[in-house]
Amino acid sequence: MKIGIIGAGAFGSALAVAYGQKGLEVALWARGEPHARDYPDGVFHIHDLADLQGAAAILLVVPAQQTAAFLKENKLPAAPLVLCAKGIDAATGKLQSALAIQYTDAPVSVLTGPGFAGEIAAGLPTALTLAGGNAAQQALLSTPRLRLYRTDDLIGAQAGGALKNVIALACGMAIGAGLGESARAALLTRGFAEMQRLGVALGGKAETFQGLSGLGDLALTCASTQSRNFAQGLAFGQGNGQTGGTVEGLATAKAAANLAAKLGVDAPITAAVADVVSGKATVESAMQSLLSRPLKEE
Repeated sequence: MKIGIIGAGAFGSALAVAYGQKGLEVALWARGEPHARDYPDGVFHIHDLADLQGAAAILLVVPAQQTAAFLKENKLPAAPLVLCAKGIDAATGKLQSALAIQYTDAPVSVLTGPGFAGEIAAGLPTALTLAGGNAAQQALLSTPRLRLYRTDDLIGAQAGGALKNVIALACGMAIGAGLGESARAALLTRGFAEMQRLGVALGGKAETFQGLSGLGDLALTCASTQSRNFAQGLAFGQGNGQTGGTVEGLATAKAAANLAAKLGVDAPITAAVADVVSGKATVESAMQSLLSRPLKEE
């Protein structure tokens, strides 16, 4: 069985390792040099997207802000498309699936949830969410160490994966600024409530946020420097600039704040992070604005 993976950064390469070890034939496309990995024999690098012809599924693992441009510029072979980026498009405010359906007639699903690339590549046990896929696709993309749970809530699963990056930035800022673990716990908890409110307003189901693509991914991303978003927040809190690499939460924070305002959703943490990212506020002033909000019931 052959699958295609577009994007050979850390996560795309890790998935290639996992599926190669399962015994699948993996066609791995990279615009430049693939991420440094020891790949199993079943993984081969391609430079022509036409070589994805005949794949049982194509996993798109490019940064969220590049999804629309990539799909507009490249015609993919007919195969189910699995979106793996976690983010809201800054230009349009759309989730990844809403972008994809503009450029493909293929079935679209989403792979999301709590999984660090390094741990997946190392074969450590991980559970992810497959949103919008069927049972056959779930079986294809599961491995003995990578367990997929299926949901039909495409919007909620994507919203959880995108918005948790914003809360991870906030948690990193708090730790970087020396505000302590209690502050991180408060931001994580109240941030989860924001994620749920905004995700439901976008059309997701509240219960989806209690699963892997919501609470699970949030817990992982807010607690480890392996998370690029937490690490970037940490740098902001310490008075440093951007850390480099793809930090999906930076663009998503601004897009999510705009969506919350448009939909009338109360999202003060998201707004505060967007202000810091945009240079409109310092971490200190943003945290002070959150602490000075009127007291209310939980």
